[in-house]
Amino acid sequence: MRTDRSEPVRVSVIIPTLNAGTELTELIARLNGQTVPPHEIIVADSASEDGTAARARHAGAIVLDIPRREFNHGGTRNRAAAAASGDVLMFMTQDALPHNERLIEELTAPLRDPLVAYAYARQLPRADAGLLERTSRTFNYPPEPARKTKADIPRLGLKTFFCSNVCSAIRRDVFEKMGRFPEPVMFNEDLFMAARCILQGYAIVYAAKAEVVHSHDYTALQQLRRFYDNGVSMREQDWILPYAKVGKEGSRLVRRQLEAIREERRWGLLPGLLLESAAKLIGFRLGQSHRKLPSFVKRMFGLRDGY
Repeated sequence: MRTDRSEPVRVSVIIPTLNAGTELTELIARLNGQTVPPHEIIVADSASEDGTAARARHAGAIVLDIPRREFNHGGTRNRAAAAASGDVLMFMTQDALPHNERLIEELTAPLRDPLVAYAYARQLPRADAGLLERTSRTFNYPPEPARKTKADIPRLGLKTFFCSNVCSAIRRDVFEKMGRFPEPVMFNEDLFMAARCILQGYAIVYAAKAEVVHSHDYTALQQLRRFYDNGVSMREQDWILPYAKVGKEGSRLVRRQLEAIREERRWGLLPGLLLESAAKLIGFRLGQSHRKLPSFVKRMFGLRDGY
């Protein structure tokens, strides 16, 4: 990547899609209206049935057709990255919208430091997000920026590697040097890449001024399935598990959500929080033990159609 601030940075935006709907048009329009416009937008579409591919082409994006059975979060992004020509690879999801026109500018600015490999954006909850989801977004994506390196591992453990491809940017040269995303992988491809970068001596940056609007009010069943895939991915990349012994982010989040319920006197949310927390724990434990589970259980819990 060019480190001279006077030279433009070529940013390839990569968006995996599945039945993205009309919001994709708004997403591409907001990206093209940035102070640092993308060099190209690549949509990796998994056989959408709602006209997503045609909509993306009409908006000027390059479309890669990915058979749905071949989709996985690491491999699909790798295929799109191989087709990209930018100095920076910017990954987004179809349901995240730039909050303002400075997203790409703020997200890529830290990458001009040759010691910084990867940066990720702040996620702001949607206007209709519930209290628990709003609290979760604020907990994981605070207004203060952060720079994380290997020196933070004893204090933060796995949280050192936290990064999100909902909106992130990585230097192309480092992406190739790190061997691209692991594949196949259905979850945590961003965390594994961030871990590789940090363990090789690079920093990753939480660029809090780079903002996207993104949130989900998942049901307990959806959380169960998501955390099943989370557990599977961690088991399949078990080199990362020793770092999970430091820090208890999950329990801290639950405590913060409990505080939010108390502060707003929303006691009716308490059963839902307890159910959601149990679903996450059960799903994760099942995922970590997936090799011992019968096939019908794997099919029941494995999330295969979500982004």
